[in-house]
Amino acid sequence: MMFAKPLRLGVRLGIIKCSIRIWKSPRVKVGGRYPLEEGHIVVDSITPITRADITDELARESGFATVADLLQVAQHGSGDKIFLIRFHYLPYGIWDTPI
Repeated sequence: MMFAKPLRLGVRLGIIKCSIRIWKSPRVKVGGRYPLEEGHIVVDSITPITRADITDELARESGFATVADLLQVAQHGSGDKIFLIRFHYLPYGIWDTPI
């Protein structure tokens, strides 16, 4: 999973623990590890949701001030399915303990 530079520190500090993605189909797997700077993102869950499910609270939890801000970057390609991805950050060298 890729994150915009302004979000990466929040992910690494454990402040941001979810992401909204708009894809044709999921591009990550539960349990999958995806590199991010000095560690990995480990996907905990993937849940299909609707636009109505995207609240300001969920936007803030994802690192954005508003739903509009989130939706500006959530679209990846021509997909139309919305997924809520929950994850944790795992620094290199600590493989068994979620942060």
